[in-house]
Amino acid sequence: MKNRCFWLNKDEIYIKYHDSEWGTPVYDDETLFEFLVLETFQAGLSWITILKKRENFRKAFDNFDYQKIAKYPESKYESLLQDAGIIRNKLKIRSAITNAQLFMEVQNEFGSFSKFIWSYVDGKPILNRFHKKEEIPATAALSDMISKDLKKRGFKFVGSTVIYAFMQATGMVNDHTKDCFKYKEI
Repeated sequence: MKNRCFWLNKDEIYIKYHDSEWGTPVYDDETLFEFLVLETFQAGLSWITILKKRENFRKAFDNFDYQKIAKYPESKYESLLQDAGIIRNKLKIRSAITNAQLFMEVQNEFGSFSKFIWSYVDGKPILNRFHKKEEIPATAALSDMISKDLKKRGFKFVGSTVIYAFMQATGMVNDHTKDCFKYKEI
């Protein structure tokens, strides 16, 4: 039996996510945008809620195609508000559209969003060495800095906690506990 991080429950979708995605470095803009959208919708909710609705989000948001999302007309925004398969929060839906537009501005400025975001960690994951739940932070000085930068650029729902979760999900930080089999793999 594999040792896994303490926070996992028995839900198969959670285990699959942990084993195949969480903490694995992501460098492509498409996946980074997907995680940015999902993390912003997760604010104030549990991650398992988002994971269970992930396919609904994928369908509702055109497979997380930021170029399409950036151009959503008001009618699409209104239809998303009626979509029971996603989190129907007006501000979060609006932020997905705004953030898609700003995501492309960052791409234009830096060549890719990946270059921008990974520059904060010199292109390689920060390897933390946590042993227990109490050691893993919800934020860090680095997530504070990235959050401040993104907010200055106009991004919404990108507080330090959201950004730290984004950093964990996309492998910018390796927060698998030392006894987890994924810790050594990453």
